[in-house]
Amino acid sequence: MRTRRLPGRHRRAETRQATYGEVVAIREFRALWYGQGLSLLGDQLAQVALAVLVFDRTGSPLATAAVYALTYLPSILGGPLLAGLADRFARRGVMVACDLLRAALVAPMAIPGMPFPVLCVLVFAVVLLSAPFSAARAALLPEILEGDRYVVGSALQNMTNQAAQMLGFAAGGAVIAAMGPYRALALDAATFLGSALILVSGVRRRPATAPESGTRPSMWRMTRAGAVLVFGSKKLRTLVLFAWLCGFYILPEGIAVPYASRLQAGDLPVPVITGLLMAAMPAGTVVGAFFFSRFVAPPTRMRVMGWMAMLSCAPLVVTALRPPLAVVLGAWILSGIGGAYQLAANAAFVQAVPAERRGQAFGLVQSGLMAAQGAGILIGGFAAERLGPEPVVALAGITGTGAAGVLALMWAGSRASNRRARAAA
Repeated sequence: MRTRRLPGRHRRAETRQATYGEVVAIREFRALWYGQGLSLLGDQLAQVALAVLVFDRTGSPLATAAVYALTYLPSILGGPLLAGLADRFARRGVMVACDLLRAALVAPMAIPGMPFPVLCVLVFAVVLLSAPFSAARAALLPEILEGDRYVVGSALQNMTNQAAQMLGFAAGGAVIAAMGPYRALALDAATFLGSALILVSGVRRRPATAPESGTRPSMWRMTRAGAVLVFGSKKLRTLVLFAWLCGFYILPEGIAVPYASRLQAGDLPVPVITGLLMAAMPAGTVVGAFFFSRFVAPPTRMRVMGWMAMLSCAPLVVTALRPPLAVVLGAWILSGIGGAYQLAANAAFVQAVPAERRGQAFGLVQSGLMAAQGAGILIGGFAAERLGPEPVVALAGITGTGAAGVLALMWAGSRASNRRARAAA
């Protein structure tokens, strides 16, 4: 049977590589990008401010850790339950409403003397609202950016995330020392208002996506349908597992402090070594995202995705040899570069999910992503107390590389099946 050929223009559209310039030139993308960067900087500043505020008030490391844990739990719960709002209502409206509600919730935190239990409830509610916001933004981006522009736009957002994380943690302490934690929290509330204003002025309103049946199902039915969609397809299931693989290579960041104490051998103090370790993977991710999106053609990204996933974990194995700081930093940077495979996995996931169900699907994936990261960090910390940080990081690298290898084989089989199906069509 003859292979059906795509028209030349459509075939070029699938393989043409977009540039950063043409993506940034799109006004709606700039609005999403600027709003995201503003909110992220405020959030990083607020994380440091909350840690300082809670520890100063309670003197309890456990209370400080509990507040930090509250930044994971709501996302795990909110992804499956609230992400469907992004499919049920206009996505820009969902984002603006979430920004305004979060500003209203963060503002009371800036009031001196706020009771600790109330503070915890406010933190939980603020992070809970990030689930429908992130789902709406993730579902809206493919409507603004088509083809390879979506990958380039995702790379820019990814680099912004990592840069904001590095800048926020690096400068957060100095800013809070200068203005105090309460003013820093007030500034975070202002960033949510600024983000809402940018979205209203820069992103055009689109109606809510209409369901195929013409009727709106309940939130519970949407959650069940989303789970069936994501986990009922072998291709989507493989892509989701690629995303959740980050639980292995994120683990070292959770035990960076005890690892830094083992690496201290010269003039560098433990906090400085800790900062270098925690910045290594985000720095590698920025480099990897830039080169992977700018210099690797779209079809090649899909072919090398499995190898890149293995690269995200394999360099961590070197820590079993207890190398010096420079070698560890190099390995962690290389691991961050390998993490750029997430761009290809994300693009493939978007193409495979119907537009009217992207919000729920992204919410489920994000929920599992947060669970994988939280579980990885908790397991790593528990194991490091008994085995030490070096063997734990090495074990994460070995296990993650094996899991990535299995996923790479599954992905290669899925691509081969798709090619045979297209040839038979």
